Amino acid sequence: MNNILNKRRAGILLHITSLPGTGRQGDLGQEAFNFVKFLHDTGVSVWQVLPLGMTHADGSPYQSLSAHAGNPELINIDWLVKKGWLQRADKCGECAGDCVIRCLVAKSYYGFLERADQHDRDAFAHFCEEKAFWLDDFALFMALRAEFDQQCWNQWPEHFKERDAKAIKEACRRLKTQIECIKFEQYVFFQQWQELKTYANQQGVFLFGDVPIFVSYDSADVWSHRDVFKLDESGNMSVVTGVPPDYFSETGQRWGNPHYNWNYLKRTGFHWWVERMKTQLEMFDIIRIDHFRGLEAAWEIPATEDTAINGGWAKAPGKALLNAIKAEHGSIPLVAEDLGIITPEVEELRDEFDLPGMKILQFAFGGGPDNPYLPDNYEKNCVVYTGTHDNDTTLGWLQCISNDEKNYIYNYLGNPAMPLHCALIHAALASVANLAIIPMQDILELGSEHRMNTPGTTEGNWKWRFQWNQLSHERAVRFTYLVGLFNRK
Repeated sequence: MNNILNKRRAGILLHITSLPGTGRQGDLGQEAFNFVKFLHDTGVSVWQVLPLGMTHADGSPYQSLSAHAGNPELINIDWLVKKGWLQRADKCGECAGDCVIRCLVAKSYYGFLERADQHDRDAFAHFCEEKAFWLDDFALFMALRAEFDQQCWNQWPEHFKERDAKAIKEACRRLKTQIECIKFEQYVFFQQWQELKTYANQQGVFLFGDVPIFVSYDSADVWSHRDVFKLDESGNMSVVTGVPPDYFSETGQRWGNPHYNWNYLKRTGFHWWVERMKTQLEMFDIIRIDHFRGLEAAWEIPATEDTAINGGWAKAPGKALLNAIKAEHGSIPLVAEDLGIITPEVEELRDEFDLPGMKILQFAFGGGPDNPYLPDNYEKNCVVYTGTHDNDTTLGWLQCISNDEKNYIYNYLGNPAMPLHCALIHAALASVANLAIIPMQDILELGSEHRMNTPGTTEGNWKWRFQWNQLSHERAVRFTYLVGLFNRK
């Protein structure tokens, strides 16, 4: 296991979109740097974010248009102005809403062509060459998707759907300007991200990323690598992935992602996955594999089913995959999201690679003293959370449980004098877990209306943002004290 995860550390979970600012959502501008400064001043050394991919209309970062590309909606426009590629007076007169950022980035591309110095021109050319293994297909995919009114690729004309060589060559010629603009968009995103990462690392802060185990059907990856996925000859899905009924949903979760063709991946040395991890390792210091149990077996659902109830477990070659990743990239700081229905086989896979799993305090206080989420059952090699992006805030959760449950928690924690939501943060930081992650909502003591996501729903998620005036001096001082008290600096 990478030594980043061997030391006692504290972290905060906050997605980039949740940063304060004047735009529609948080971005990679000054407020991101301000947040790193806050983490440094507090003694926190880990900033965990959600996936940074380009989202679909529902805004979910777990359903992106590419396993590699960054979300251009996170680009900070002031950076482009400082570069001299965009005038502050430039506006997008052709659209409004979500696409304004992308239109301004497109305008800046022409400014780049006119005014960029040789260093920036060379850097862009190097980026396109180095990332060509995914960027070429992605840029063409996005250009065609725009031409076909944002339809899913399986609705495109047959010769583009099937990637006919002659049609692809003609499209690359015809859409050359749009393709180059999309590549520039990605160049800007990764430049801004690397500047933020460099600053964070200089401040002693590690960036903790999240890799969704599955990819969206409507993505450049499925369009350009159909053999990697379980699709029929027409490119349609016969099965989709999800999870069976659980804590979050009585009917389970039907995610609708295609499942992997593991036989093909094994034959090709898991090349697609190895390249995917290469991109993530360039972006993050620590990586969480979302739905880790899917590397041992995943819940497959017939594509015709409306819910996840009538599914079944399909085995996956997790050991061979992780060995292939390790052979290519060495020992890397991976965290296993081992929540849900976890079997001895999943635990064995996690432990064989010495990966820390996750412990959620909101899951700890039911089932008796053997509950693995109770702090006295932890080992050092784990990551403890009060809750995750899929949970209610801790204050909101406490307001929904019974008085008997609250009394049990009070008794377990030794009847603390502090409010219970504060006591749970205290318990997470005091635990033996090497890494303790607290969602920003819990530090700010916010209720259910501030939760990030409600699993099984598609409306109203991924929109929460905080404001600095919510972080009182008292809260900041108390959290800083606890980080130091429990030797997590």
